[in-house]
Amino acid sequence: MHVHDHAHAAQGTLLNWLPLALIVLITLAYLAAANAQRYKAAGWSGWRSVFFTLGSLLLAVAVAPPLMAWAHHDLVGHMALHLLIGMLAPLAWVLAAPITLLLSTLPQAGGRRVAALLQSRFVRFVSHPVSALILNIGGMYVLYLTPLYSASLDNQALHYWIHVHFLVAGYLFCWAILAEPDVSPHRLSLRFRLGVLFASIATHSLLGKLMYGYAWPRGTGHSLEEVQAAAQLMYYGGDLAEVLLAVVLLTLWLRRPVERREGLFKSAERDISRVRVNI
Repeated sequence: MHVHDHAHAAQGTLLNWLPLALIVLITLAYLAAANAQRYKAAGWSGWRSVFFTLGSLLLAVAVAPPLMAWAHHDLVGHMALHLLIGMLAPLAWVLAAPITLLLSTLPQAGGRRVAALLQSRFVRFVSHPVSALILNIGGMYVLYLTPLYSASLDNQALHYWIHVHFLVAGYLFCWAILAEPDVSPHRLSLRFRLGVLFASIATHSLLGKLMYGYAWPRGTGHSLEEVQAAAQLMYYGGDLAEVLLAVVLLTLWLRRPVERREGLFKSAERDISRVRVNI
C-alpha cells in the first residue's frame, strides 16, 4: 500500500509537469519552423519569434507546478494565473502569427486542409469578435458567479480544463480584435472591433465590482479580504491588459497606408450589417 501511494504520487508529479513540457515542445516547433522560413524568399520576421517566445515564457511561468499549486488554493494566485494565461500570453502568441507560419510550413495538401478549417462555420463563429467576447468574458461570469470555481478546487481535471478555456478563449478574443497578423475570416471595421473591445472592458470591470461588492465566488473558504484582493487584481489587471490590446490594435492600424484606413471607416456600416449573417 505504501509503495502504491509513492507510485501514485510520482505519477501525479509527472502529470503536473506535462503542461510545461507541452509548451516547450510547441515553442521549439515554432522556432524550428520560423528558422526554416527565414531562408526562403518570403522570410520570417524575427519579432514574431520574439513574441511567441515571450508568450511561451508567460505560460511557462503560469503552469509551473509551484505556481499552479499556489493558485489552486489562493484566489489571488488564481487571478494572477488568469491574467497570464487568458490575456497576456494569448496576445503575444497572436502577434507571432502562428497560423501563417503553419500554412507556410505544411505541405500543400496539409495547408489546404488547414485553410478549409479556417473557413469552416465553426471557426468563423468562434473567431467573430462578439462570439469571442462571449466565450472569454462570459466564461468568467459563469466561473465566478456560479459554483463552478468552488467545484474546481476539488477536481484537478476541471481545474486544468478551466485554464485551457482561458487560453483558447483569450487567444480567440485577441485574434478577433486585432484581425492580424494572421488573416481573420472576418472583414470588420476598426470602429466595430474597438466597440467590442470597449464592451469587454466594461463587462470585465463590472465582474470585478460584483466580486468585490458581493464576495463572489462563494462557498470556497476564501476570506472576504482575499476575495476582494482578487477582485481588485481582476479589475486593474484586466483593464491594463485590455488597454494594451487597444494600443496594439491602434498601432497596427496606424501602420497601414492612409488609403486603407479610410476604406475601413467607409465600410463600417457594411461590416456591421454583415454581422447578422456571420453570427
